Amino acid sequence: MSGTPPLAMLRTFEAAARHLSFTLAARELHVTQAAVSQQIRQLEAILEVRLFKRMNRALLLTDAGQEYAVPVRQALQEINEATRRLSGRHQKTGILTISVLPSIAARWLVPRIGRFRQRHPDIDLRLHTSFIPVDFERDGVDAAIRLGHWGTPAMRRYLYGEKLMREYIFPVCSPHLLNGTPPLRRPEDLRFHTLLQDEYIDWDDWFEKAGVKGDFDTHTGPAFFDSAMSLQAAVDGIGIALGRTPLVARDLMVGRLAAPFPLRVVHRHAYRFVCPKGDEDNPKIRAFRDWLLEEIAIWKKEISGHPMLSLDDITENGDD
Repeated sequence: MSGTPPLAMLRTFEAAARHLSFTLAARELHVTQAAVSQQIRQLEAILEVRLFKRMNRALLLTDAGQEYAVPVRQALQEINEATRRLSGRHQKTGILTISVLPSIAARWLVPRIGRFRQRHPDIDLRLHTSFIPVDFERDGVDAAIRLGHWGTPAMRRYLYGEKLMREYIFPVCSPHLLNGTPPLRRPEDLRFHTLLQDEYIDWDDWFEKAGVKGDFDTHTGPAFFDSAMSLQAAVDGIGIALGRTPLVARDLMVGRLAAPFPLRVVHRHAYRFVCPKGDEDNPKIRAFRDWLLEEIAIWKKEISGHPMLSLDDITENGDD
């Protein structure tokens, strides 16, 4: 062959190689899986070499694909960085865009933003709330706070990630439900109450990890896509929600919510600060990350005396 393959094909190949999945690559690029598969076949035809091994339930890079993926990824990163420098977006506007899960934004981050503004009045902070995995280039986002596993080895090669904190999960409710009909005295009493459904926390998983046994209907009750909404429903006395430490700390400390049982389990994932590798030293990104870590340390001291909220005894095993 002569010449360089079209840039669109190289972007498709890089995404597929990074995810080792045509489906995830298609989702990232906002095209169909068939379109990704076709682009890869065309690229292989141009190069006259197989780039992927298509297994029954897996997609693997061939030796040639592994060799080709490294310079392609580096070249695309250099193009993106050159474009960013040329646009001058970071240097000239002072804008810092952070993508955050809506729940942690509303219930933990937003009340603290004023202190960041006081310390860095030159930085125009913008919060972008989203549930989906962030695409830094497409979304125009500088960094993100996400709750989840720390990606695949391929993702770690192009992303910088720093663990922020773990959290506990435990039932919470309006205080007046504690002595309701029937009262909440032990976890088995939950069978007589409305269980609020959270898209991201499963009651069955909590019962299993907490060692609670019994005949429970865990899948009926109002369902919410956002944890902040399910917790507001709990504040309003609609039912029992599964709370997570940073999302319920303020309500527990002021008495809007109560934890009926001294029983909590560690969430399997951690909150992480994530940005494109190399951008972690950008002055505005570093300023926000450093401030965020300071706020978390202060907050952990504030809640350390509360028996349900303290994170002092949480282990850091797993979710690396």
